[in-house]
Amino acid sequence: MKKIIVLCGIAGLVSLITGCQIPNRSNAPRFDPRPTTVWSNDLNGVTVKRTLDPTLLQPPGDMFTLGPGDQVEVELLGKPTSRNILTVGPDGKLYFDLLPGLDVWGLTIAQTKALFQKEMERYVSTPEVSVSLKAVNSKYVWMLGKVTRPGLYPTTAPMTLLEAMSIAGGTTKANSQTTTIDLADLRYAFVIRSGQSLPVDFQRLLEGDTSQNIYLKPDDFVYVPSSAAREIYLFGAVRTPRPMPLSEQPTLVSAIAAGGGPLRDAFLSQVAIVRGSLTAPEIAVVNYNDIIKGHAPDVPLQPRDIVFVPYSPYRVLTRYVDTILNTFMFSVAANAGSETAGGERVGTSVSVGN
Repeated sequence: MKKIIVLCGIAGLVSLITGCQIPNRSNAPRFDPRPTTVWSNDLNGVTVKRTLDPTLLQPPGDMFTLGPGDQVEVELLGKPTSRNILTVGPDGKLYFDLLPGLDVWGLTIAQTKALFQKEMERYVSTPEVSVSLKAVNSKYVWMLGKVTRPGLYPTTAPMTLLEAMSIAGGTTKANSQTTTIDLADLRYAFVIRSGQSLPVDFQRLLEGDTSQNIYLKPDDFVYVPSSAAREIYLFGAVRTPRPMPLSEQPTLVSAIAAGGGPLRDAFLSQVAIVRGSLTAPEIAVVNYNDIIKGHAPDVPLQPRDIVFVPYSPYRVLTRYVDTILNTFMFSVAANAGSETAGGERVGTSVSVGN
């Protein structure tokens, strides 16, 4: 039986996702809410395949641009004493020699050099200025979770995901006397960019499949979860949305009860359970009202199951799955970042529009 997916919402940044309107005209498969879609020992949910946009495999054409915190070395050639290492201030400006603050935020190194030379013409005849990048403190990619060296890595040039994984030391492994055990669960590893998850298959990537080797951009968040995680993830219209430890006999009813129960406006006839890899998740839906009234059996849960209680009905299956998975990944990303800074884990409620 397949392991179970994960769900959450980004802490501090995303406490509520609203206005997710789902149009009803689409060629995407529609979810069948009948009991046959609920998992049992011999029944599976509906599998939704998530694929990568091929353009993500192309190196970005953007040049590196300066931002607050970046350091450059500036020198007026022919005047050795003018050499200085400058830091771009919070206002995006650099201060050099007789010049007033020059706004370099968003400029390339070549553009910055041209700006310095133009401004120095006020004080020096035909000036020649040298500008070189010394340190990057404005553009990073996040590499967290079960990688050997988790942290923030500066990026000044196009870098692939495989290169970033290599820089971070690869996935974490535990050595025993007989074998080396991988502590990372690649089926649930993910990349978040600009508030959206990118469906990268990390298993295929680390097996040499270059069709999964996307180029990263500044502020991308890469997370590799632990293979030892045994939690159920409860989110949506419940009183306490959160990850929770796996009990001895976890069921849908016990999980929602542990989260304080559903909110008054919860849409209980379409409670979703998601499991499987992030690139090919399975989703099943149950009528929670029927279960608590004794008209339908309770649903056993597995480790990493995502239980999602919506505020409103969905219409298109693929968009419903994307909403749930994005919420999960935002939460994991926020919790990982918060824990790195000594914060607490939090959950997120999500509204699904119709």
